[in-house]
Order: sequence, then structure tokens, then C-alpha cells
Amino acid sequence: MSLYRDEAIVLRTHKLGEADRIVTLLTRQHGKVRAVGKGVRRTTSRFGSRLEPFMHVDLQLSTGRNLDIVTQAETLGPYGRALAADYALYTVGTAMLETADRLVEAEHEPALQQYWLLVGAVRALATREHAPGLVLDSYLLRALAVAGWAPSFADCARCGDPGPHQAFNVSSGGAVCSRCRPPGSASPAPETFGLLSALIAGDWVVADASAERHRGEAAGLVAAFSQFHLERHLRSLPHVERV
Repeated sequence: MSLYRDEAIVLRTHKLGEADRIVTLLTRQHGKVRAVGKGVRRTTSRFGSRLEPFMHVDLQLSTGRNLDIVTQAETLGPYGRALAADYALYTVGTAMLETADRLVEAEHEPALQQYWLLVGAVRALATREHAPGLVLDSYLLRALAVAGWAPSFADCARCGDPGPHQAFNVSSGGAVCSRCRPPGSASPAPETFGLLSALIAGDWVVADASAERHRGEAAGLVAAFSQFHLERHLRSLPHVERV
């Protein structure tokens, strides 16, 4: 049995037996890892509360035949309590965890960019740095871009004709010019295109100054784009509160 240490954010948990828990983690060095926390559901557990969704932790694990075993856990970011206490934050955070779980499919394959994106988004959510919906939409766009599905919000996604353009088509990959525009394309406001560009670039000065109607329009496009490329619905997304 070999030991290794890594930082991780907890994606989800499942009960195992009477006192154990299976924990799905997105780690910094080892990608997605599934591990057993033995006895963590007992009230006497030394680190049970550290192995809850949203928690950012430093772990020591031992390799197992099917599942690794958590032997130590230290808190790096206690985000679980803050998010669980607020329904709007919790639903947004759950959608982000589900997305990360979906995008990083293979276990024990490093996914460093996805790890840092998720840690930063969960931290921003828990500390209320920006509106929850903006944090979610920025995270979804950037995580999909890292996975290879970067949308275009300026040049035409089909022919590359320089923008700005007036239409957006999910299956085409973003903004489309008048010649390439498929039937059924959306026609977002220019300000919505500007907001989407700011969200994927992390330009929070522009994003935080956006109007609610443009945030709502952007959220609908991001949701449609995300679920198209993930190929099935995010179960948690319909529960997100949009204010």
C-alpha cells in the first residue's frame, strides 16, 4: 500500500456501509479520484466534516485495489458551510460541481486547469465576490473552453468573418454572420455579447456593471451552449435561482 498527498475539492459523496463514505474528488495532481473515508459519518470522526461537497482540502491517501482510502484531511478552504447555508449559492455551486464531474471523466488523469477553475469559482461564490449567476456563467464558459469547446462571441464561428454579429447559434459554436446564420438562431443584444465576452475573459469590471436583462439573456445562452456540448442536461441547472 503506497501513500500520496494532494490538494482536492470534493465533488460529491455517497454513503458506504454504516459509517463510511465514498468521496469523489477533483485533485490538483491526480485528476478525478474516488476514495473511501472510513468512519467519517460517525460523530467522533476526526475529519468527516472536511469531506463534504465544496470543501477544499489537503489530503493524504493510500492507494487501494478499486478505491483509494483517505488517511488524513486538512482544510484549505471551508466553503461547504457558507454555500450550504444559502440556497442561491448552493444551487449555483452544485451546478459547477456537476459540470466539473462531467468534464473530467477519466480517473487519475491530471486536469490542472479544470481544478484551478473550479477552486477559484467556488471561492468566489463562497466569498460573494460577484453575483452568483455571473460566477456560474463565467465558470461554465471557461470550463467548456478548457475542454475544447470555446465559443466565439465576436467573429463568426462558421466562416471567421470579423464581428460584431447579431446572431448566436449554439450548434454552430457562438456568434454567426448573416450569411452563415442557421434558422432558429438567437438574436442577443450587443450588450449581451459584450457580457459573454467579459465572462469568458474574466473581465469582472464589465461583468459586474452589466444590466439584469443582459445577464438573463446571457444566462439562457450559456445554459443552452453548456448542455448542448455536455450532451445531456445538467440535473442541477434548473434549480439555480436567477435574480
